[in-house]
Amino acid sequence: MRLLLLSGWLLAAALPGAMAQGQPQKPVAVFGTEALYEKDYLPQIQSQIYKIRKQEYELRRKAIEDAINKRLLRLEAEKKGATEQDLLRREADSKVAEPTDEEVEQDFVAQMFRNGGQINLSKDQVREQLQQRGVEQARDEYFQRLRAEAGVKIYLLPPALEVSYDPARVRGNPSAKVTIVEFSDFQCPYCLQAYGMIKDLLKKYDGKVKLAYRDLPLQEVQSKIHGAAEASRCAGEQGKFWEYHDLLFENQDEYSEAAFKQFAASLNLNSDQFAICLESGKFKPQIQEDFQEAIRLGATGTPAIFINGVFLNGARPQPEFEEIIEAELTALEP
Repeated sequence: MRLLLLSGWLLAAALPGAMAQGQPQKPVAVFGTEALYEKDYLPQIQSQIYKIRKQEYELRRKAIEDAINKRLLRLEAEKKGATEQDLLRREADSKVAEPTDEEVEQDFVAQMFRNGGQINLSKDQVREQLQQRGVEQARDEYFQRLRAEAGVKIYLLPPALEVSYDPARVRGNPSAKVTIVEFSDFQCPYCLQAYGMIKDLLKKYDGKVKLAYRDLPLQEVQSKIHGAAEASRCAGEQGKFWEYHDLLFENQDEYSEAAFKQFAASLNLNSDQFAICLESGKFKPQIQEDFQEAIRLGATGTPAIFINGVFLNGARPQPEFEEIIEAELTALEP
């Protein structure tokens, strides 16, 4: 099996111009006795810069994949004694079925609704569009198979943001090279999906990956009711944050202040201390800080996950996480 390695271009984990830790930062502007540093303005525009960097990354990624596809197609055509176009027609195009009249009608109507009840295409043109989409998908699947057979690894890292976390709420090896920072909501069903998947990742990459939890309770942050995020922090005050964290996710349909106290009792926490902590609302400011930080970083929902600063918004397939983790581990190798 051939192994194609692309070390290529690696994006730094910090935004443009950020200095390496431990090095003195130079001012970007001076006026009189005052000096302006990157830390004075970057936080306000970090998410906008990230979007631009993400666009650049996507362009580069597509260019790399296109170059790989062309090279693999040429090698495969030479091996099978065929032209590249003949190979594509045989292995991809020929497997695409002609769109049915029902499929054409459905797509025609869908396009019409998207355009306010109007459409400038005939049904024959819609049929051609569907056929072309099918060909593109078949070719993409064929190229994916070729890349898998060749063992292709792309070491182009997505852009990253600087994301802080609370060392008191870290699961896994504290010295792990890869840090997953998860902004999550204990009541979110998608966060429950992420909970199981991240546990699998911590097991698979034992010692190499750690999880840092931060709060993004979309309903609780605006409520006067004491919620799950506060309860988890009150449990953390007694050294049982992660045990309580797991109970909350595994009992999502049992949320109430009484249930929170029952969970605490099941973990042998000091019930009086837990109740006083929960009723005091002492952790609401810290939860609000987490919430505001997530918004500043560009989170638009939960879970919002950062792998060494690489942003994944929402519940995503595990292979996406593993691809980023593998790339980060490779980039961090001495």
